[in-house]
Amino acid sequence: MNRYPLWKYLLIVIALVFGVLYTAPNFFGESPAVQISSAKSTVKIDESMKARVEKALQQSGLKDNGVFYDFNGMQGSVRARFADTDTQFKAKDILEKTLNPDATDPTYTVAFNLLPNTPKWLQSLNALPMYLGLDLRGGVHFLMQVDTKAVLTKRVQGLQSSVRSALREKDIRHAGISRDGDNISVKFRDAETRSAAKAVLASQMTDVHLTDVVSADNTEFNVTISLKPEALQAVVTEGVKQNITALSKRVNELGVAEPIIQQQGPDRIVVQLPGVQDVARAKEIIGRTATLEVRLADESVIGVVDDNTPVPFGSEFFKVGRGAPAILYKDPVITGDYIAGASASFDEHQQPAVSIDLNGDGGRKMREATRNKIGKKMAIVLFEKGKGEILTVATIQDELGSRFRITGMGTATASADLALLLRAGSLAAPMEIIEERTIGPQLGVENIKQGRNSTLYGFAAISIFMVIYYMLFGFFSVLALSVNLLLLVALLSLLQATLTLPGIAAIALALGMAIDSNVLINERIREELRAGRSPQKAIEEGFGHAWATILDSNVTTLIVGLALLIFGSGAIRGFAVVHCLGILTSIFSSVFVSRGVVNLWYGRQKKLTSLSIGQIWKPTDDAAK
Repeated sequence: MNRYPLWKYLLIVIALVFGVLYTAPNFFGESPAVQISSAKSTVKIDESMKARVEKALQQSGLKDNGVFYDFNGMQGSVRARFADTDTQFKAKDILEKTLNPDATDPTYTVAFNLLPNTPKWLQSLNALPMYLGLDLRGGVHFLMQVDTKAVLTKRVQGLQSSVRSALREKDIRHAGISRDGDNISVKFRDAETRSAAKAVLASQMTDVHLTDVVSADNTEFNVTISLKPEALQAVVTEGVKQNITALSKRVNELGVAEPIIQQQGPDRIVVQLPGVQDVARAKEIIGRTATLEVRLADESVIGVVDDNTPVPFGSEFFKVGRGAPAILYKDPVITGDYIAGASASFDEHQQPAVSIDLNGDGGRKMREATRNKIGKKMAIVLFEKGKGEILTVATIQDELGSRFRITGMGTATASADLALLLRAGSLAAPMEIIEERTIGPQLGVENIKQGRNSTLYGFAAISIFMVIYYMLFGFFSVLALSVNLLLLVALLSLLQATLTLPGIAAIALALGMAIDSNVLINERIREELRAGRSPQKAIEEGFGHAWATILDSNVTTLIVGLALLIFGSGAIRGFAVVHCLGILTSIFSSVFVSRGVVNLWYGRQKKLTSLSIGQIWKPTDDAAK
């Protein structure tokens, strides 16, 4: 008798429930909405913005279908859903006027968006529809190459400055510091001085290798300083992440609903902007540079600074940012080009702080500017689109050099945010667009239609063939194929994968592979019947013998899919993701679900005499001989 234990049927039921729950959101459609995000580096959106949006909409008499706060790990945003596009347009106008009283210097970006109509109880289960790729929705795609050599060069320059400052602070004399590629060479006139210098450098720099080099005539005792391999890798990784962060802030201005900005490989960044058709505008935003400046507060201004405070000649009034309003000298002490690195740290009292490293010229300028300014205030200003925002205002406690700390940050989050802004105010390294694609929205709609039709027609053709050729077992195969498609779409939705045309092709391929496994099972059962096995025994032997072949073929195909996933890029990776998931779901549905249905139908029949599996051709006596 072929019977499944109860736990296997429960597992199938759980898989079906999972498939229905996580596939369903793809059929609810989308509603018009507006998205509110920060337009300034110094302004963050939190839960309080949700109440402000609700109040503004209520006062204007506009009815919303829900206001939601979302935090993606890097920045927050608020989204409001509406019943129709007319209300959406009115709401955008109202919110822009309410949240940005100064239209010439907006604090928040209010952009059109689309939100899924998935019920809240499904959203609470993280059941959301799949994202649609550019080829299905339309938009702009950029593949950008980061100049990692520039990142390393900047880091080595900062290291060179740090070495010079560390030796100067300990009054250790050297005969010259030079750079050779990614290494730094420090010359000494005797071994004792070199040993003292190595001890100082080793205590202050844990991410470098120190190698002794002695000249042929024993007149020079040098030390070669190089970054450890893991430190070099961290520099490149941090540089790419800094560029991604800078790009994320800039893309907000385009009002893109679901932008995709992610790292691809060690030194490439993919930027996908669904719904954007103005390539020139997108390039302008993405390629824009932001600059940082360190300025001293104007000493002639006494008392509290407000809008009525007169601004002396040679100074500038800043009213946006932390520590604003403030009046600062126009001439900067240093610019962001001199900052080699910034990281969140702690001061001697274990309070949050930000550690800043400057290159050699930056350290010299900082020392000259702060030597006689102890007790005065100094500000760090971010300039973008010609407008400046104060990131922080601090009091100078001592003469500053190539390395200094900004204390009094309050919280670890504030120090981490400032360190990120100091690194990401401008791009860490130049980027070059090496691939560019633009897809119109109408073409996206047509692609969706064609992709859906090709999958449905293929599924229908397979179903008709299987039912005609294998009869009831063909119906079982079609049922298993339906479960396979259901689980595949559910997994893609759960993972929030982006569906593209290659992904649709992979779904169609997964259906073909799944039905191939069922054909193999059905033919093995037929062979067992031809060999004279009883129907129950034929079912048992058929599934048992087919399993090894199905596993071998799917594992080899999975290896190819994993290779595409690891070494591929762009559309190839999208195809590989769906392909690999399709292999896993096809194994489960073709063998596990299919046999469960067969056992449920035939397993309890004790006197089973035949199977509805189509015509069974037995070999003739002559053929057997």
